[in-house]
Amino acid sequence: MDLRVGQGVDVHAFTVGDFVTLGGVRIPHTQGLKAHSDGDVVIHALCDALLGALALGDIGHHFPDNDPAFKGIDSRILLRRVMGELGERGWHVVNADMTVLAQAPRMAPHVETMRERLAEDMGIGLERVNIKATTTEQLGFTGREEGIVAYATVLVGKA
Repeated sequence: MDLRVGQGVDVHAFTVGDFVTLGGVRIPHTQGLKAHSDGDVVIHALCDALLGALALGDIGHHFPDNDPAFKGIDSRILLRRVMGELGERGWHVVNADMTVLAQAPRMAPHVETMRERLAEDMGIGLERVNIKATTTEQLGFTGREEGIVAYATVLVGKA
């Protein structure tokens, strides 16, 4: 089997709002995320990792933030499109591991639902999707609650 690893990272600043969308889950919060799409840093990092594993560029290349077609788009749609690209080339996801850095909101109550949605969108078993969350102990822009960061690592395979 041919195997490849990809990694991705995404960052969005907080702005006025009352929820954030992370891993395909709408989470109540005192702020929203500034973005052209829904600002889902988890899915954006995951898409970048998947595209990177196949040397297909990045999410901005495939879904430019100056294209009105992607204004406010649900990032789960973008993930499904990226998965279509992988499938067309004969690749599948072996596993995906994401880390969210945020002082707030609390991720723990939402992690299982995020895992379920991402597994569904990638067409893989729940046991192949992991999401971790951590704070930065009030250090840096995430610690000051100015934004959220997500990292993703994937292993893809081709039989």
